[in-house]
Order: sequence, then C-alpha cells, then structure tokens
Amino acid sequence: MRHTSDDSLQLVIHNDDQTPWAFVVDLIRSVFSRSQAEAEALTATISQQGEAVCGSYPSAVAKAMLETAEQRIRAAGHPLCITVATGGGTDAVAPTGRPTQVSLRVTATSDGAAAAIGHPTQDSRDRKFKYAHEAIAWHFSGLAHDEIIATSRQFPGHMRADVQVALDKLFSASPIRFFGLYEQHRYETLTYAALTKDGQYAVTISAAQFQEVDIGESEPVKCLNNGLWLNRDGDLHYAVVLSFHREYGREAGTCVEIAVPAGEAGVALVDRCFAQLEAAINAARSYRGKVLSLETEGDYQGRSKGVMVHRLPQVQRDAVILPEQTLRLLDRNVIRFIESREALRRLGQSTRKGILLYGPPGTGKTHTIRYLAANLPGHTTLIITAGQMGLLSQYMTLARLLQPTTVVIEDVDLIARDRETMGSPCEESLLNTLLNEMDGLKDNADILFVLTTNRPEQLEGALTGRPGRIDQAIEVPLPDDVCREKLVRLYGGGLKLPDEIVSEAVARTKGVSAAFIKELMRRAAQTSIMQGDGEAVTSSDLAEALDDMLFTGGRLNVRLLGGATEEISGY
Repeated sequence: MRHTSDDSLQLVIHNDDQTPWAFVVDLIRSVFSRSQAEAEALTATISQQGEAVCGSYPSAVAKAMLETAEQRIRAAGHPLCITVATGGGTDAVAPTGRPTQVSLRVTATSDGAAAAIGHPTQDSRDRKFKYAHEAIAWHFSGLAHDEIIATSRQFPGHMRADVQVALDKLFSASPIRFFGLYEQHRYETLTYAALTKDGQYAVTISAAQFQEVDIGESEPVKCLNNGLWLNRDGDLHYAVVLSFHREYGREAGTCVEIAVPAGEAGVALVDRCFAQLEAAINAARSYRGKVLSLETEGDYQGRSKGVMVHRLPQVQRDAVILPEQTLRLLDRNVIRFIESREALRRLGQSTRKGILLYGPPGTGKTHTIRYLAANLPGHTTLIITAGQMGLLSQYMTLARLLQPTTVVIEDVDLIARDRETMGSPCEESLLNTLLNEMDGLKDNADILFVLTTNRPEQLEGALTGRPGRIDQAIEVPLPDDVCREKLVRLYGGGLKLPDEIVSEAVARTKGVSAAFIKELMRRAAQTSIMQGDGEAVTSSDLAEALDDMLFTGGRLNVRLLGGATEEISGY
C-alpha cells in the first residue's frame, strides 16, 4: 500500500460475480498505474478476501482516478464499483451511489464446481519456483490433481521448426508464466503428470534450452527442447507442456500436452487449441519451396532424424545442354504441365505425374533435376536416394503436407528386384512399394515424381506391369556434336579457346558424356598452367589430356570418366 497522509483518500475495490477478471486487471494497471504483476496480485486479493485497497492518493488525484475508472466501467457495462475511504479508515460512498463491488467471472464445470479461481494473495507473476509441481499448484490453486485432465498430441520430428513457430504464435505471446525444465532422463518423455510429482522425482525448473534448426534461411529457427507455459483463456486456467517423445532407434517426435480443469469448458479449450495449433503448423511450413532430404541415424535403422536443406546452385535453361527435342519434351511434360494444372483440374483431369529420366552415367540427369528444382516456383523438392527408401512413408507425408511437391528418386534401378529372386511370395520389392505409394495418391494431388536410372532395362518389367505410374520416359542421351560444342565452351570457363581447338575437342570426344567433357576441360587447363600461361589451350594441351583419359589409364579409366571406348574417335 502506498504511503497515506491525513488528506489522502483510499480507493477500495470489492468483489462481485459478474465483471471479468481481465477487465479488473486492465483497469488497475491502466488507471491506477500498477504493473501487470501488481494488478494481477491485487485482483487475486479481491477474489480471495472480497475487497482490496487499490491505493491511497491525495484527494484531488483520488477523485480524478475514480472518475476515470467510473467512465470505463460504465462504457464496458460491468457492475464493478469502487468505494472511497479517508486515510483514517472512514468509508465514503462512491459518487455513483451504487454498492461498491468488483467482479471475477468463474467458469463452471459440467458438475457445477468452480473451474478457475484467483491466485492466493501472496502470489504474483514474480514469485520464484524451484520445482515444476510448485508452479502448477500455484497456477491451479484450489484444484486437486484428479480435477485436471491432460491431452497430448505428437508431431513428427521433421516438423519441429513448424511446431515451434506455431507454439510461439499461440502460447508464447503473453503467458502468465513460462518455465524451462531440467531433463534428468534423456529417453523419458516429460509429461504433465511427471511435472506434478514432488519428492525425489520432482522436475526442476531450469533455464530454457534451445536448439538451432536450419530451414534454409539466413537465420535458423530456435527450437525449444522442452517447456511449461501457464496460461489463461478468460477465467479458465490451463497449462501447456512441450517435450520430446523419444523411442530408441526411431525418430524423436515433438509432444504437445494441454492440461485443463475437468469439464466441458476445458474440453472445448483443448479442442480449440489443438485445432489452432495444427492450422498454425500448416500455415508456417518452414520448408516450403526448398530442396530437402531427411537425415538418417548413424546406426542405419532407417529412421529419420531431421530435415536437411540443400542449397543447390541455380541452373538456367541455357546451362542445360541437351538435344533440342529432349529439352522440348522435358518442358512440355514438366514446366508446361505444372503451368496447366489448374486448368486440368477444372476439366476433371489428374494433376499427378511421373517422369523417368534414363541414359548413360554422366549425361546430366542430376543437372537436369537441379534445373527443374530452380524453375518450378513454389514447389518443394524432396531428394530420395535408393538407400533411403526405408523412409519412403515419411517422405510421402512431407510430400502431401508441402504440396506442390517434386519427389526425386535417383538411381531407382537399385531398388528394383526380380520376383524370382525374392525370398518368399510375401516379400515385396522396394520398387513395388514406391509404385504402391504412387497408386495411393489422389488424382488431384500436386505431386510430381521424377525417377532417374542408368539401367532402364532393370525397371522395364515392373513399370510396364503397372502402366500409368510413369507418364513419360525421357532419354538423356550422350551429347551429339552440337551439345559437345556447347559443353566445351561452358566448361572451358575462363580459358581462351580458339574455334579450331573447340572443333578439335568436339571431333575427338564422340561418344563421351558431359561429365567426361567437364573433366577434359579441367585437365586441359591444368596442362596449360604447367606448360604455358594458364589461359590459352593449345592442341598439344588437349592431346595430352585426352591421352591420359582415353589410353594411358586403360579401358576401366575410360568407363570411370564416362566415355564409351567403342564410339570414341580421334586417334
């Protein structure tokens, strides 16, 4: 209480059963210049004791404050009343002449019992707690453990960043209190029930611990390891617990648990909170429009640990060196198809699609995928290697969540198995698992599958037996004369390449891959550095590089570098 003097007046607020708690707190904070913590503590005192002195002020100041408070009370239509007393304690009637009272609305449970009450007088937002059970008892003051119900929901670990964004939006803006929690046993999920334990099993309050999660932006998302929010919705108090749900050898999920007083009001609050949480997660989608893959555990249990964001270089169309007819086929079946999706949907046509890129190693299939990823606006690209097919269900969950999505599966021939080699009739090849996932998509799914292979003959039987899964096969062939000239100039970089040197390189590399030409230009540059100025490439520089690549290393070296010896000419 503030210092009193003989000419001071006290303003006394009284309890009633109609005025909302939040209105009283705001009135005390704004009119009487109290802090948020002081306003809540004073309102709690009114709830517990029936009245409280808001403060003692000089007569003129007290009357001005009372007039302002009365105006706000009348405007809000609440029955809240304030009495005036002299510094010596003699009561005076408030100018309105109404009985003086303050209200705190109490929400009733299904059995008519009180669902939320004010905090004890000595409590405030600044009170210190050592254990979680102490803070919970303070928050749910007057309620026994069996009068609280807790409901949990788990989210996959790879959605952790989106869950954090949603939690920040819904619960972190203005909680009554927030606490970090000490995790004593790493593989034991922290639950609301565990937080209510006392004695040797009591959970200790600690500093909040965050982990930075890369989402491909300039700054990572700071994700909370665990935490306890004590919040209020109107007069209904509730608690939110965030923790990891761990199971050995599996992906660590994110668990969100909401505890409320038993009754219809609490159930409705939980349903509304989870609906808002899921909506916020779907709206956040931190990974939308990026190139992703799932990280795997070091023990190769086939369970995802998190999401990796790939920062691939931008590839423009003129950097995709393919025969013109191949480029047109690619554009029609991918770029133009994506642009036509809405019109196709209106006409009742399917918007899902499967593409197979096939050709010898080193011809530019991966480069082509990078071009597609850079030129499909708003698309999320998921890159799956053959070794990650055990994570296919998790990848497909992401693909559906982040639509429109491009799902890339490289070297798909590595997962194909002939039926005669399967151990039992019940065994299913990973390729069939993939085809089943493609079957299970709705026709209006905005998901594009791009499969690559160096050995299409390994897939032909399975794909022809399930027609419609692959809508277009596109060959990525060895470069012809026109493409080899473009590749020589492209990979020549800053080298000085006279037209006659370019023509010689084209003539001597018939039957090689794009990867072979890229390595050829690097070796030509190295030879030029050793024998000349490091810029101009001579015919002898080119000859020496080709000799090392095609002949000195033998046939194996040619194959490793992406050359087909039976087609190579020049010597």
